[in-house]
This record gives sequence, C-alpha cells and structure tokens, in this order.
Amino acid sequence: MRISILPALAAAAVLAGCVAVPPTGPIVTAPTAPIVTPPVQPSNAVARQVVSSEMARRLPGRNVAPLTDCVMQNATMAELADIASLQGQSGAAGAVAAIVSRPATAQCIQRAAVA
Repeated sequence: MRISILPALAAAAVLAGCVAVPPTGPIVTAPTAPIVTPPVQPSNAVARQVVSSEMARRLPGRNVAPLTDCVMQNATMAELADIASLQGQSGAAGAVAAIVSRPATAQCIQRAAVA
C-alpha cells in the first residue's frame, strides 16, 4: 500500500498561512483615564438644619432661611462636615458663630436682613 504525501503537504501549506506572526516593534497601549472617586460630601441637609436651628435660637420669630443661606454659602466643606457632626451638641453654636463673624458672611446677613 502506497500513501501519497502530496495531500498532507498541501494541507500544511494552507495552514501555514494561518499562523500569527508576533509584532516586531514595541507594543503600545492606549492610555486610560484614571478612576477618580468623588470625595464624600458632607450632609448639607444636616448642616443646613443645624445652622437653621442655631440661627432661630439666636433670632426667635424671624425667618432665618436667608440667613442660613448666607452661612452655608460662606462655609467650607470641612466646616459643613463639622457642623453636621455636631448636630444636637453645644459645639455647633461656636462653629456657626465662627462663620457668621466673617466679613463676607456678615455682609450677606445684613443684605438679607434689609430685604
């Protein structure tokens, strides 16, 4: 029995074209943007509630919403976080008073009181 080698050579030649050729140059990957997680924001609702209650305690019977807005606008994120954490504590009064004593906050409050 004689076996022909010709079909095997033809199949090998066809398959040889399917071999992947490794790249010869450096492999360059596209840069990806870093994953940035946003900072945890203080609970502005809690801070606003604390500021509002402190302003109402100092100015009973007045609409303190515009005054609270002035304090909130002139407070830093760290101060708002501190105020929110002081809910129901006596230290909240001092934290609010420190923000109220700033010139920009005092001017805002004066404008709101006139309006």
